[in-house]
Amino acid sequence: MKFDLTLLSFDLPQMPLYAQTADSWGFDGLWVSETRSDPYLGLTLAAEHSERMMLGTAVAVAFPRSPTTTVYIAWDLARYSRGRFILGLGTQVRAHNVLRFGVKWEKPVKKLRETIQAIRACWHSWQTGEPLNFEGEFFKLKLMTPFFSPGPHEYGNIPIYISAVNEQMLRLAGGHCDGVHIHPLHTVRYLQEFALPQLEEGLARNGRTRADITLSSGLFVIPTDGAKPASDYEAYVRQQLAFYMSTPAYKVVLELHGWDDLSRQLGQMARSGDWAHMPNLISDDILETCAISGTWAELPGKIQAKYGDLLDRVNYYLPFTPGEDDTGWQATIGSW
Repeated sequence: MKFDLTLLSFDLPQMPLYAQTADSWGFDGLWVSETRSDPYLGLTLAAEHSERMMLGTAVAVAFPRSPTTTVYIAWDLARYSRGRFILGLGTQVRAHNVLRFGVKWEKPVKKLRETIQAIRACWHSWQTGEPLNFEGEFFKLKLMTPFFSPGPHEYGNIPIYISAVNEQMLRLAGGHCDGVHIHPLHTVRYLQEFALPQLEEGLARNGRTRADITLSSGLFVIPTDGAKPASDYEAYVRQQLAFYMSTPAYKVVLELHGWDDLSRQLGQMARSGDWAHMPNLISDDILETCAISGTWAELPGKIQAKYGDLLDRVNYYLPFTPGEDDTGWQATIGSW
């Protein structure tokens, strides 16, 4: 099991420090989310200021960029990082696509599948010199003259991960992707009884096995030692759980555990703007099911015991700032 760092947001001028710190401390990978900044721009700096760790988007929103736009960005990042780049894509939800990015929302599973196929068609054209010839329901890509083709490079086999929660996306990941980003709002039961069976169905349909796909996920953790009180971390985790559990996209996890009433309550509170009281609905039992508590040094062992071989790459769903609780982070890395 690899131990990565995920930046949910970042300040671009600070990215060299973040990348140098993560690389020198021994993180296996650095993931950057698309929240307040462009993740590809951040990863360009991360590639410049690191030497060994993998670098990836977790995730970049797929539909606001055309497949060809994404193709160029990923190709350059793979070459610049000397093969350390992983392209992680996600659909986001309808409201963000339509009202934040200003793009159409249409058949997201099918469109993401076609996006992946179109991206790989471009890479194949560049790597082999064969004409670009891709036509689907959403995209028609048939023009790639030598002037606009960057040509092959030795890092052309770029892995593609997608974020997946529900049945169809998990099957898409199993059938067509090198990896899948499992949302931090998950449980061992969800992985065993829902996510893995759906992934395995997608794998089987395409003649693949579990060894052909990497499962990566953020984990809710509550460190009990270090510079910050455990109660602060617990409050943060309860807040995050309440937020995600109020969102319809993640209902499958709650339904599996019989937490349907909680989902409805939190949804109503979110719609009325009662964010301050939502964490109070996260019981100790739910917290124990969805999060892991322990000292920074104990957390790796507890994670291994809880997940076994269910996950291949993990990261802590916690803010990271060099200079804040460095001893704690290093204790975790040293125990991994």
